[in-house]
Amino acid sequence: MKNFLVHSEDIKHEMLESIGISSIEDLFKQIPAQARMTKINLEPALSEMETQKRIKSLARKNNTDFTTFLGAGVYNKFVPACISQVANRFEFLTAYTPYQPEISQGTLQVMYEFQTMICRLTGMDISNATVYDGATACAEAILMAVRISKKDKVLVSNKLNPEYIRVINTYCQSGNIELQMFDKIPEHTSDFACVMVQNPDFYGELTQIPSVDTILVVCTNVSALALIEPPVQADIVVGDIQTLGLPMSFGGPYAGFIACKEKYLRQIPGRLAGRTVDADGNTAYCLTIQTREQHIKREKATSNICSNQALMGLCATLYLTVTGEKGFKQASYLSALMAHKLSEKLAQKGIKTLNKNFFNEFVIEVSDSDKLLTKLKENRIIGGLKLDNNHILVAATEMITDEDIDKYLQCT
Repeated sequence: MKNFLVHSEDIKHEMLESIGISSIEDLFKQIPAQARMTKINLEPALSEMETQKRIKSLARKNNTDFTTFLGAGVYNKFVPACISQVANRFEFLTAYTPYQPEISQGTLQVMYEFQTMICRLTGMDISNATVYDGATACAEAILMAVRISKKDKVLVSNKLNPEYIRVINTYCQSGNIELQMFDKIPEHTSDFACVMVQNPDFYGELTQIPSVDTILVVCTNVSALALIEPPVQADIVVGDIQTLGLPMSFGGPYAGFIACKEKYLRQIPGRLAGRTVDADGNTAYCLTIQTREQHIKREKATSNICSNQALMGLCATLYLTVTGEKGFKQASYLSALMAHKLSEKLAQKGIKTLNKNFFNEFVIEVSDSDKLLTKLKENRIIGGLKLDNNHILVAATEMITDEDIDKYLQCT
């Protein structure tokens, strides 16, 4: 490893002298001794070959062949093989950092096409070129609404994804924004910067988009938009793109999006790619409406997002391109079909579904959640997300077969 260490002892001493200290230990004097880590229990060093063998042996311990009915924001969707083949091409994978204005034309075009597809799905006028994830999209949309309205109170539905709520709470605390949760929207909302709802909500229920007298933010499942009407009543639409060609991957990376009406263009955070023509009249793409702290005065920046999930956006764009409108609708239809089929067959066995209307996710009521989920796991089935001792959130996608449903029923 010494060949990879860039600083010699002489260089280290020169650097220490320049800041007026004699040793690296002096850098940490202000940290109390009891708070320092004195020893790290690491295994003896391995060669590169030995390390590869060790990592492979650990990887073999992962159980990846379970049938999964787990949802709650991350879904086991079919991902065409060509997506990773294209996304992993060096032209995309090693392109110049995609948060700078000087991005390659290919990456800029993909960002532009991604924005166009999101606008078509959501019914909005403008979309950004992704943010970190769905939770970040929700929180940034709230900050966006606060800037637009100049109000410091927001209303958020209790039926929003709990992980999203936690991120929103962190943003609101840091921004001195009063966060109020609700089960039922108050009659008057004009004192609030925005109202945020989720459709389908965290429990899978399809709900009526409300009419409010303030900015309306709708968090949605983009795959559901293949079958349900887009939330055109909203001012801002947000969501996660994991269902668009991104595998579950043990939790990420994923990406989110923010789309809005054109009048809010200059308040949308993240990157915007535009299409224009160059000096020779040829089509050209560029980042436009720069609203980030790196490009304009800090006090005028709309966010401090300084990275971009461009590779994830590329995967989503490839997925929608490869599947096409018919394929995208078919995948969503099969997801809904399998979910409703499972719900109906569970009802025949006396297991009640609490949802009245749902897309591909629903809540079941059981006598003992742990007992059922354990039995399913013993049969190599991840049966859903435990909500409490008597309720489980179950999801189905196009990856579920009739045989999978039969196996699930055998364990109930």
